[in-house]
Amino acid sequence: IRMPILEMTDLFKRSIGEVTDIVEKEMYTFEDRNGDSLTLRPEGTAGCVRAGLEHGLLFNQVQRLWYIGPMFRHERPQKGRYRQFHQINAEAFGLHDPRADAELILLLMTFFQRLELPDLVLHVNSLGCPGCRPQFKEALTSFLKGHAGQLCSDCLRRRDKNPLRIFDCKVATCKETVSEAPSILDHICEACRNHFDTVLRALEGFHIPCHTNHRLVRGLDYYTRTTFEVLAQSLGAQDAVAGGGRYDGLVKALGGPDQPGVGFAIGVDRLRTLLADRA
Repeated sequence: IRMPILEMTDLFKRSIGEVTDIVEKEMYTFEDRNGDSLTLRPEGTAGCVRAGLEHGLLFNQVQRLWYIGPMFRHERPQKGRYRQFHQINAEAFGLHDPRADAELILLLMTFFQRLELPDLVLHVNSLGCPGCRPQFKEALTSFLKGHAGQLCSDCLRRRDKNPLRIFDCKVATCKETVSEAPSILDHICEACRNHFDTVLRALEGFHIPCHTNHRLVRGLDYYTRTTFEVLAQSLGAQDAVAGGGRYDGLVKALGGPDQPGVGFAIGVDRLRTLLADRA
């Protein structure tokens, strides 16, 4: 599938979440001559869903889609982080089965294996569902209220609006504080626990080693249940070379049917660095 680089700004606010670093700080947004607010795409999944709905691809059918292209975020440039960066993305729609999550991870890790990249570590987590996540948010908010003095101004603001975003904070005192926070895996419901256990068993069956990281939340609000990252130790601070997860509510939130989805994105620029280092 091929999507435009420009999208309506509201698409990203509705999908990514307004209380996220991407929407609050990193999007390149401007008004066109008609006064419409447009944004250079900071990620691909929201645009993929929008295009899929517009062209009738996501209505009661299984779709496996892929695309390659540039994304844009207004971040401080450094090694492994650019304001225009490129991604290879894969998305699968219409599959509730948790083994679909493992299938995508298998695809991702097989790709890296064939490139003979060393020292890659797969981190996985479950973010629960709309039914059980509020219980974790309540427990996390209660914990954070008792540690307000150790939180930066951004985290204090997000504590009540979107406390999961505090796990994304790079401020040292905040990272140290949340290291003692409750684990989301202690608060997920039975259905989410069974889903996550099935993913882990499938990965074991595929002989894919992984590390369960209950602090892994990714930077987008549309993720539900499975989320994952592939980290490369040789990249330093910007060590995530790929990541993704399940987003079962996104298609419906953007006006489509209640259609599940799961996908990943590979950072081409960081991948290129790994390949150069290997050579």
